[in-house]
Amino acid sequence: MLKQRVITALVLLAVFLPALFAPVAAPFLALTLALIAAAAWEWARLNGLAGAPALATGLLCAALCAGLWLGGAVARPLPALWLGVGALWIAGGAWLLRRGVAGWPRVPLIARWCAGLAVLTAAWLAMAQAHGMGVNFLLSVLALVWTADIGAYFAGRALGGRLTHGAKLARNISPGKSWEGVWGGMAGVLLLAAGWAWLDDAARPSLFARLHQAGPLWLALGALLLSGMSVVGDLAESLVKRSAGMKDSSGLLPGHGGVLDRIDALLPTLPLALALTGLMD
Repeated sequence: MLKQRVITALVLLAVFLPALFAPVAAPFLALTLALIAAAAWEWARLNGLAGAPALATGLLCAALCAGLWLGGAVARPLPALWLGVGALWIAGGAWLLRRGVAGWPRVPLIARWCAGLAVLTAAWLAMAQAHGMGVNFLLSVLALVWTADIGAYFAGRALGGRLTHGAKLARNISPGKSWEGVWGGMAGVLLLAAGWAWLDDAARPSLFARLHQAGPLWLALGALLLSGMSVVGDLAESLVKRSAGMKDSSGLLPGHGGVLDRIDALLPTLPLALALTGLMD
């Protein structure tokens, strides 16, 4: 399993990094469009659609993203959209987690299908716009999510249950996650944000530098909000998988599961990062 994970990770990096640093945006946009279409295919399967309907869902998601790209939405400032998507993620995420695993199948299939398609299309557009704001900006958002995840893993391993007398973050959704892990991830993100903002390139500022322009308090609050919402994204996908009785969203990425398993935390974080940035402008 470890060997498989390493090989898959190396292949992904070999494809992702050249696209990320290409002198034009097209390779990166095309690559991420293909990945988000695969995630849409996985979403359909997690919600009981298989075969042709699942494939059609992936193709429709690809068509929607391509339409936004060709229509110029990638280069157009959309602050109101990102505020709306961010607000929906905060309210919708709280509602979803409150209903729990048992509540998800009670939502009509068409509503679940449309919600997934909308979330994935918005996430692709947010990633495309973040890339357009500079590789430094996009990497800072990705690093925030990775740091929250890594910090949560190590803090959870070292302290899980010790400070909260065994209380779990979401026992029925993801039994392995602890409050201590969330706090450890947030602490790591705060350190990352402070260090990145201090070392940043003023010509192509990161998310952290943009937040810091409004003051250290905004930087800290923004970093904490995004760290917390990355956990919401992770839990939301875990809830859907548990409802479907599936461990991974698919086997597309050997050793890692599916595309959704790799991007779940980014789904709320990318739009919210753009929303916060829009408030700073």
